This record gives sequence, structure tokens and C-alpha cells, in this order.
Amino acid sequence: MSDSKNLKPIHTSFTQLFGCDFPIIAGPMFLVSDENLVSAVSEAGGLGGMPSLNWRTTEQFRDAVRKVKSKTSKPFGVNLIVNQANTRQAADLAVCAEERIPLVITSLGSPKETIRRMHEVGCKVFCDVTNLDYAKKVEDLGADGVIAVSQGAGGHAGPISPLVLVPYLKRHLKIPVVAAGGIATGEQIAAAIILGAAAVQIGTRFIACQEAKVDASYKKAIVDSDPEDIVMTLKISGTPAAVINTPYIQKVGLDLNPVEKLLYKFPQTKKYMKMARYYLGSKALEKAAGTTTWKEVWSAGQGVGLIDEILPASEIVHKLVEEYYEAARRLPV
Repeated sequence: MSDSKNLKPIHTSFTQLFGCDFPIIAGPMFLVSDENLVSAVSEAGGLGGMPSLNWRTTEQFRDAVRKVKSKTSKPFGVNLIVNQANTRQAADLAVCAEERIPLVITSLGSPKETIRRMHEVGCKVFCDVTNLDYAKKVEDLGADGVIAVSQGAGGHAGPISPLVLVPYLKRHLKIPVVAAGGIATGEQIAAAIILGAAAVQIGTRFIACQEAKVDASYKKAIVDSDPEDIVMTLKISGTPAAVINTPYIQKVGLDLNPVEKLLYKFPQTKKYMKMARYYLGSKALEKAAGTTTWKEVWSAGQGVGLIDEILPASEIVHKLVEEYYEAARRLPV
């Protein structure tokens, strides 16, 4: 596999903004993305991402940020959940600002305060979006870019095909659009850039990497699964989330029970139901990711069908870049 020094950089508005070689974000994945994975991707020329909630306390999160900094001087990112269910939101944002995290990616709520605070310290904020209406709102709030979370993504996937969502957002926004959803090869990166994306965010492919701090059975499931094995469940957070359709998922079902559905209808109880469902779902993911258990709750996107080996994170980045250039050479002139 080629060394990053021997690979020609891919120049886009995203790489110019962050000073990285390749427009590849390793998606911040709950329980999966740790200091070693993040720093390995950044050192390889991409941009590693990690959720602040992968650490049990804000102080542990701060320690993790400093550990990443000790392993690489290159840019990396942090995902913040910005809805009311995340009681650590303000404290974790303070760490991001104090440590001057180059990129903060917001999810599941209003990014207004995050944008204000990170801009004060000269850092960038990209926001997860699944539709144009919300994308325009975050652009108006001052977001530096959007992550177009499309059909096929792991976790909280959007309903629109990336073939439509990326050029659709690109047509109506002035800020960079990052493609996310089912991307696992360099050919797909080339396709995303042709569609107008400034970068791609890749999650599932990096679950099947040597650095990913998850149980071997989870990595094996990524390699062994097909796109048809990915289903959407409300059981994790109350919002549709993509997981592998294991026997346990089949047993518990994909929908909320009648009582939960009723409580979600009323504003007075919806907030607390979201918090409870998020807590219970997170605990299920945590147990399944870290140990061998019959309760297999494994988040993944449809890109599983394009993953057939477990590699070091740096090799994945370099392989993606080589595939990108090979795909570019195949384009008719």
C-alpha cells in the first residue's frame, strides 16, 4: 500500500479549508472512534472524527482530545449532540473551544451556540443535515458547511438518495457540502465529488479497521454483511437509525411499542421519552460493541456490502485515494 507522501493530494474547498491532503472525514462513530483511530486517519491525510460522548465524563473527553493532539499535529474533528437529551452539551462545547478543535460536527439539534462559540476561537462548524430546509437554517446561522446524511448511512440516516441530496444542496447553498451515506470505496468518492461534494464522510468502512476499539465479532459482522442486512430501527434513540439485522434486532422489533408511540405524541412527555430511549439505546449499543453478547445491536450503513477485509486505518485511507484516482482515469474525456 502506498505511503501518503507518494499519493497526490486531492484538492477541494474542504482540503483548502482544513489543510489536509484528502477530502475524507472518518465519521465520528459512537463507541468506535477513539484517539488511535482519529489520529491514524488524520496522520494518513484525512480528517479523523470522534463523538465527545465516547468518553464517560467531560474531563475524560478533554484527556482524549489532548491525546489525539499528542499523536498528530494534523486537523481532526469532534461530534457534538446538540439536543436537550445531551446534558453534557455545554461542558463538552467548552472543551472544544478551549482546545480549539479544528472542526466540530453538530447533530440532532440547534447548532446556534456551537457556531457562535467555535467561531469566537477561529474554528469551523459543519452540521449534519438530511434535507434542504434544515440545511438553509444552519447556513443562515453561520455554519461553515453541511454533512449531507443520505440514504444508506449508518446511525441516523436520512431518507434521500445521495445522488439527489448532494447536488440538490449544492444547488441551493453557498457553503461546502460533504457527502455521507454508504460510501466505502474510492469510486464512490469520485462520484460524490462529481456530484458537487467538497468531501465525503465515511463511517462503516472504519469499523472494520484494526484501530477500531470494538469487539472482533462486530468487525466480522461488517465484513460478512450485505446491504440487504441493514434495517432502520426506532429502538435506539426514537429517531430511525441503521443497524445490522441480527437475530436480537429481529426479536425486539424495529418500531416503538404502543405506549411509547402515545407518549411521543405529547410535548409534555416527548422530551423525556427521547431522553429515556436515547439512554437505553446507547446502553444497548455500548454492551454489544465492546463484548460478545447475544444482544447484538450493531450500527452500520449499507456500505457493508463493499467491505471485505479488516485493515489499518491508514491503509484504508490510502486505498480509498488510489481507488479514487483509478476511477478518475476511467472517466471518458
